[in-house]
Amino acid sequence: MDRLGIEYLSVLGLPPVEFVELAAALGCRHISIGFTPGVPSPLGHPPYNLKEDVKLRGEMIAAMRDLGVSISLFEGMSVQPGRDIRDRAPDLEILQELGVTRVNIISFDSDLPRTLDQYAVGAEMAASAGMETVSEFVPGFVVPDLPTALAAVRHVGRPDFRLLVDVMHLARSGGTAADLAALDPDLIGYVHLSDVPLIPTIPDYLEEATCERRAPGAGELPLLDVLAAAPRHVVVGLEVPEVAKAKAGIGPRERLGAVVEAARDLLARAYAAA
Repeated sequence: MDRLGIEYLSVLGLPPVEFVELAAALGCRHISIGFTPGVPSPLGHPPYNLKEDVKLRGEMIAAMRDLGVSISLFEGMSVQPGRDIRDRAPDLEILQELGVTRVNIISFDSDLPRTLDQYAVGAEMAASAGMETVSEFVPGFVVPDLPTALAAVRHVGRPDFRLLVDVMHLARSGGTAADLAALDPDLIGYVHLSDVPLIPTIPDYLEEATCERRAPGAGELPLLDVLAAAPRHVVVGLEVPEVAKAKAGIGPRERLGAVVEAARDLLARAYAAA
């Protein structure tokens, strides 16, 4: 399934070249990446820094070229309190080198008007480097839900600034597949796919989101309806970190192979029913 990708959160700090090799082995053409793993690997993988390590960038670029894998999403272009996103402009040259065509922008700033202004600046910067921008809403953040994310889209006012719809965040923030179906399909630029129970079993939302999501079909989210409502051409990135399984000794190929197989089955059923 050409649309499927593996998100970097799912590989729990696996080094970039190994990540590319894993995606190719599982038949996925797309991956997301950050300059760093973001958090220490729970499996003890060594940290990396694609921004500073020129040799590693070259090795990753060669692996992607040889194996037919590309970076569908860059994670890490964020709005921070007291900092101007314009300071990230030099990073865009590195993203161009890596072949990135899409960046995800989120905000850790509690000031919503400032966040939206920074989103507009970030989107303009990305566009000047030949990249489009998507923005993810996350419960508990300053852009916590679909209505606020749509307000951001209106504020930025660019056709290359779209929504990243994470099915877990959509459901847990009160959004529905019907809400997506009511949108102009062109507003949706990327999908994060995973599954969780409807009622949380882990009290800390971010811990659940970053450590213990489930493969499609192993939870209770209305995934068929969400996928049927989303555009068929956008990348569906599998964001399924399963730390407990990994610590129990289930390797990345076995663990994520099951996730990819479940996602392919789900997409086939969603489109057969459409």
